[in-house]
Amino acid sequence: MRLTALGKIILLILVAGVAVGTWNFWQRGGSGLMSKIAPGAKDKESTVPKAAPLPDVPSSSGVQPVSTTAFTMPGTEPGCTDKPEVRWLLWAWNSQMGAMLANGGPQATKGSLMCQHGVNLKMIRQDDAEKMQGELITFAQELKNGNPQPKKGAHFVAIMGDGSATFLKSVNDQLKRLGPEYTARVIGSCGYSRGEDKFMGPAAWKANPEAARGGVVAGYLRDGDWNIAQKWLGDNGLKNNPDEKTYDPDALNWVAASDYIDAGQKYIAGYSETRPVVRNGKRTGETKKITVQGVVTWTPGDVTVAKEKGGLVSIASTKEYSSQMPNTIIGINKWMQANRPTVQGMLQAIMEGGDLVRSNPEALHYAAGVSAKVYGEQDAAYWEKYYKGVTEADKTGQSVELGGSSVNNLADNLLLFGMVEGGANLFEATYTVFGDIVKSQYPELVPNYPPISSILDTSYLAGIRKQVAPAQMKTAVNSVKPQASQGKSGAVVSRRAWRIPFQSGKADFSPAAAKQLQQLRRDLLVAGGTTIEVHGHTDSQGNPQTNMGLSEARAFAVKKWLEKQSPVNFPSGRVRVFAHGQTNPVAPNSSEAGRAQNRRVEIVLTASK
Repeated sequence: MRLTALGKIILLILVAGVAVGTWNFWQRGGSGLMSKIAPGAKDKESTVPKAAPLPDVPSSSGVQPVSTTAFTMPGTEPGCTDKPEVRWLLWAWNSQMGAMLANGGPQATKGSLMCQHGVNLKMIRQDDAEKMQGELITFAQELKNGNPQPKKGAHFVAIMGDGSATFLKSVNDQLKRLGPEYTARVIGSCGYSRGEDKFMGPAAWKANPEAARGGVVAGYLRDGDWNIAQKWLGDNGLKNNPDEKTYDPDALNWVAASDYIDAGQKYIAGYSETRPVVRNGKRTGETKKITVQGVVTWTPGDVTVAKEKGGLVSIASTKEYSSQMPNTIIGINKWMQANRPTVQGMLQAIMEGGDLVRSNPEALHYAAGVSAKVYGEQDAAYWEKYYKGVTEADKTGQSVELGGSSVNNLADNLLLFGMVEGGANLFEATYTVFGDIVKSQYPELVPNYPPISSILDTSYLAGIRKQVAPAQMKTAVNSVKPQASQGKSGAVVSRRAWRIPFQSGKADFSPAAAKQLQQLRRDLLVAGGTTIEVHGHTDSQGNPQTNMGLSEARAFAVKKWLEKQSPVNFPSGRVRVFAHGQTNPVAPNSSEAGRAQNRRVEIVLTASK
């Protein structure tokens, strides 16, 4: 529900001396790629995005709150005005519903949870991520100038977790000039996108991903919803054309949109243009008229597309990739360290608000009303409806899933940031997976991004955890741990072969398998709303019966490794094993190269029911 996004994020990393305006030019499509090149000249070659397995996290349904305190309606007049004002820039995004309730209004109101925790918070809608960065920099500069409570700039921003690597690279490259203590850090999360952010396309693409080759999609490039499409492409072994000025018939192609509204309108209007054709990074001398066939968008963009034209389905979304888009709260380290009680009070109020929104319909409705005021758009009924997510008929009569978000409490945050015994750091997986995607697609622009240790500070959450009774905390954490699907798997989301090296003739991993296994684990962590099928295959050498047993043993080895590494995220029953032996070759067994392709483990992700 963000009109523009940088996390939902701008990917051109600012280097010393490069103006912010230049960076914004890249974000808006001024990539600097050559527009007039003779046939045969080298363009940026289409490549398969890195596979992006994601962490497993539960949906909001069935999760019990830490507390079950009855909802008390806050007042409407400003409260705790004796406290210094804390400014927070955020997009219009339903994952912040708990924060809306906690604040009581755009400014913390009398009797609100925020004021009860001593925080005079002002929430400001800001849909331009470049301006978010500018406000953080202004705040840090004021702090550097000796003002301990700056009146200019923003104390906090909230962006999407899958864009945080590139966002933080960009802003911290500037902030570190003030000193390392002035850099921005992640401290917590309000909630998740759980379906509202999506890649929409023809039903044929969903039924057969190969049908998307040569497809054309409109979207705000290099942002969170673009990331959904990149993950889907990587999971299905399909190429992405990173140059929005050319057309590659073997890849998915892009039409740059200025925001989510523009992306939807380009599809609705049937936007077309003529482009030079490229294959393997070289222009063929041909041209082709292309027309937008799909979009990447978020609510209410998906609603607009469905109601005004229709004809598209959700190919992949944050419903399946359920840990991809945590709402990520970022602040300036130096100020936060000096104002720890305020930071912890803000987080605690947000998480308590999440408990109430989750457990009390009246609280949800109230929070939706606050959302309408903060965002200056629609009404409480609208935000409440699409917070829950719905399946509706589009203009063509086709059913389509719209909306869907969830809120986080303390237990959710502990699970997200790897603060639960036996659980993986899901945020780190998301941060790394999508940072790597950007690096692989734009290596000359994004050669690196900050290590997770330099941008994540979980000490504030740890401080809050100490205030909760151990027995109560254990119950709360157990209630948000992922559960295995109890029914049959749903539609296939993706299918991809992994070359995981095993010792010859055995089900033991070779030393070279470590890197592939870690990448697989991170990718599967992001895709938390899926059931995992591990399919074992061999070549035709040896006895067919022996090969069948070997393929099963190797598939079980992958399953057991995942469950041992992160038992919380890969509970018993989530990973299923299938053995095929030598019966499903993908290449001729007559050559060593073909046999090598046939010795594989195939990972199939299906939507959990």
